[in-house]
Amino acid sequence: MLAIPPGIDPDLLRSFVLIAEGGSFTRAAQVVGRTQSAVSMQIRRLEETLGQPLLLRGPRGVETTPHGAWLLERARRLLAVHDEIFVSFRTPAVAGTVRLGTPDDYALRWLPGILARFAEVHPAVEVVVTCAPSNELVERLDRDEIDLTLLSGGNEPSEAVGLPLWQAGLRWIGSATHAAHRRSPLPLATAQPRCVWRRAAVRALDEAGIPWRVAYTSTSQTGTLAPTLAGLAVTIGLPGPLPPGLRFLGSEDGLPPLPDFSIILLRGQTGGPVVETLAQAIRGGFAEAAAARA
Repeated sequence: MLAIPPGIDPDLLRSFVLIAEGGSFTRAAQVVGRTQSAVSMQIRRLEETLGQPLLLRGPRGVETTPHGAWLLERARRLLAVHDEIFVSFRTPAVAGTVRLGTPDDYALRWLPGILARFAEVHPAVEVVVTCAPSNELVERLDRDEIDLTLLSGGNEPSEAVGLPLWQAGLRWIGSATHAAHRRSPLPLATAQPRCVWRRAAVRALDEAGIPWRVAYTSTSQTGTLAPTLAGLAVTIGLPGPLPPGLRFLGSEDGLPPLPDFSIILLRGQTGGPVVETLAQAIRGGFAEAAAARA
């Protein structure tokens, strides 16, 4: 008779994914509500079950081994399916209102699919979406004006604990038919000075010795893409599809590399089952997107 291998506890995989994506045992422990030693023990159990080392402490924090990188891609997919099944069959019917904050940069790219699936399972829940810059969303969360919010990493100085959802490199964006990136000083279209993306771009330019000036400021990405499309400035944004007339710029265009950024899910100190249910749906949606990208 063929022996069936023992299953892997999803809690072990969840802790592993949080550590691998966030590079920290401490932060993962905060998110799952365990002590750091308990999370370390979970990883040891997972490594013993699979018979391979999965995580190593490196100069940039905790990093995956080759076996860990292989597992990470598949663990994201497995947890997304696990959470979808659990929410569909085990989560009690919830009703009410949940207030979700998000920068407008993320609203069109990630929220449509997440909210559509959430509405199918929880049709009695009203979701109120507020689009605003990340620093403003943190302030609204602390004032209990929203229940949970997506943020750009580095914009979460709050009492709440943030859960990392996504990580990728920022990209320079310019016109496909103009050469604003060849001007000196380099004209920038950015958000307000507290924006983590703007600070990253300015720091990269300063370190590369490239003169710059802020030519346009907007609280939305649409407002920064408009002058960029007209060939009046260069902006920064997410990797992924761009509107017609724009293209990504890089070292071949004389621009320095930009650092990685992260998307964080931050939850306030109050809220009930309806808030947690939407938070689970958002985590599952980003896990699916990360698995598809990998």
